[in-house]
Amino acid sequence: MAAALVTAGLTGCATRSAELPAAPAQAASPDYNYLVGPGDTLNINVWRNPELSSTVPVRPDGKVSTPLVDELVAQGKTPVQIARDVEKALAKLVRDPVVTVIVTNFVGPYSEQIRVVGEAAKPQFLPYKQKMSVMDVMIAVGGLTDFADGNKATIVRAAEGNKRYSVRLQDLVRRGDISANVEMLPGDVLIIPQGWF
Repeated sequence: MAAALVTAGLTGCATRSAELPAAPAQAASPDYNYLVGPGDTLNINVWRNPELSSTVPVRPDGKVSTPLVDELVAQGKTPVQIARDVEKALAKLVRDPVVTVIVTNFVGPYSEQIRVVGEAAKPQFLPYKQKMSVMDVMIAVGGLTDFADGNKATIVRAAEGNKRYSVRLQDLVRRGDISANVEMLPGDVLIIPQGWF
């Protein structure tokens, strides 16, 4: 009876994985704009006013403080949007401020980070980068563990309402099959299950 349950469980796992569609090879949109998140570092430059320029971290609450500008929300905005917000705040005190914002340390908002869970050598979250592929993710997490069933891995795509896709990590990482490489999207979760031996 125990053997029948194990067989039924294995069959159920195989069927479930086989039912998932393969992840599309290309997923990134060409109009992607980086959004700032907690942990990013911003270089805020105010033209002709070096005393107002500064390099500031985005705090865990998503805000930054600069000279003459307190509690400015940065999380979820592009660097250009932040620059316009700083200009608007400084316009009350400085004549025609011109501000540029450069992100120098990238973490991004939680909603855009790639998360890798399960049988990766180093499960972790990664900042999303445009055109990032599953191969880039696997290099960053150190590959698969010895117990991973990489060809039954799935991508849960938040951008498509948590739709699940199958991905062949075993073929990609251990066999070098580049056809198994697919692009990631912001907020993707890569789940690597444990294999049964």
